[in-house]
Amino acid sequence: MIEHVVLYKFKPEAEPSQITALMNGLNDLISINQVVHLSAGPLQSTRSSSFAFTHMLHCRYNSKQDLKAYAVHPAHVGLVRRTTIVDDIMAIDWIAEDVSALAPGSVSRVMFLKLKDGVAQKNYVLNVIREVGSKLSSIREFSFGENFSPDRAKGFSVAILMVFDAVEVLDSNVEVLDLLNEKLSDLLEDDLVVDCIIGTPQPGSGSS
Repeated sequence: MIEHVVLYKFKPEAEPSQITALMNGLNDLISINQVVHLSAGPLQSTRSSSFAFTHMLHCRYNSKQDLKAYAVHPAHVGLVRRTTIVDDIMAIDWIAEDVSALAPGSVSRVMFLKLKDGVAQKNYVLNVIREVGSKLSSIREFSFGENFSPDRAKGFSVAILMVFDAVEVLDSNVEVLDLLNEKLSDLLEDDLVVDCIIGTPQPGSGSS
């Protein structure tokens, strides 16, 4: 399964109605046949010293070919041309294993990691993430991988997606997440963490 996550920051002059219209337009892209999952909406929280993103799009596809087909689909291209209110954008793609359908109302936490220049321990980083993920209690989904689309990733090369049933469940795993930061802090140049509520899928979602 291919994970595709896009973060948005809007221009100060953007009207709330314009932002809502764009998010609604993104959610309408669930009708594209290649899309397995799609949810777009405002971030519940963000932690970063360098960026101020406010909204997120999360999609899933069965293959890289399906992601490419989505990218050039007329509905997607037409929407991208109307994103003049966007001030900054970041996108990351990775290959995930053992993922399933995401329940509306659950909470996703996505961590983006930028490794220090010259770090040749990417396999170690991925193994640490896998080990820490196995210790997360009451987790619905755990997905991670190396970014394969660097053009809009701002130097972030690894992403982690964790899905919990509720904010309270996420909060109960804080110690384990802190362990992840502790083990990797010396290898990281920067990290970005965002939380978002997964929206309600529209009828017809899950087609491929």
